[in-house]
Amino acid sequence: MSQPVTRPPARYDDLSAVFLNCTLTRSPGLSHTQTLMNLSVELMRSVGVAVTNVRAVDHDIAPGVQPDMTEHGFDRDDWPAIQRQVMDADILVIGTPIWLGEKSSVATRVVERLYSFSGELTPDGQYAYYGRVGGVLVTGNEDGVKHCAMNLLYSLQHLGFVIPPQADAGWIGEVGPGASYGDPSEDGGPPIGFDNDFTNRNTTFMTWNLLHLARILKDAGGIPAYGNQRPQWFEGERFGFANPEYR
Repeated sequence: MSQPVTRPPARYDDLSAVFLNCTLTRSPGLSHTQTLMNLSVELMRSVGVAVTNVRAVDHDIAPGVQPDMTEHGFDRDDWPAIQRQVMDADILVIGTPIWLGEKSSVATRVVERLYSFSGELTPDGQYAYYGRVGGVLVTGNEDGVKHCAMNLLYSLQHLGFVIPPQADAGWIGEVGPGASYGDPSEDGGPPIGFDNDFTNRNTTFMTWNLLHLARILKDAGGIPAYGNQRPQWFEGERFGFANPEYR
């Protein structure tokens, strides 16, 4: 039987995280998604991580796949400021409710705008998101937690984020209209979902795995540059690759 580990293996107080809440509800309205995200936020803050919460719907985020859409016909675009927060952080967590089995429309726009920066490069010639880790939290009262997480985690890794094990968690209530995460319990017990061991466990595991992997990447200076530098590829470097047709 494995021995219990009773304390964290490292310090995390030099790490930072951005939590992007893709609820459809503007502040100060109650966001059930934020209520779940707060579990991870508070755990990170308890070990000294600097956490920034962004409720995307509170901002005027223009549609599009360019870094600043004011350069493409829009009068206002709040995304560049949010993008800077993402780039200054070691960890990104996207939270979304489920609507018709899918992530929210706000989450779709957030992914599109994250994609708008994916062509930027680091000084080493790697894609700009390299060296950061990503996770996902999902809430709803219908099926779709794993579907939404699958979609968002694929998007994050495709952009260059590193995804640790167990990088998602969620809560869904009984299928159909009903109570949402954090709503008062009719019998006077804990708020809805707060005593769900599956959600609490997976949220905790996700949070620590994000922290551990962010620690590893920061200490290692990110992902090694050899084999993934776009300028060098365009200049003819093939990093050991040989096309079978031309051998």
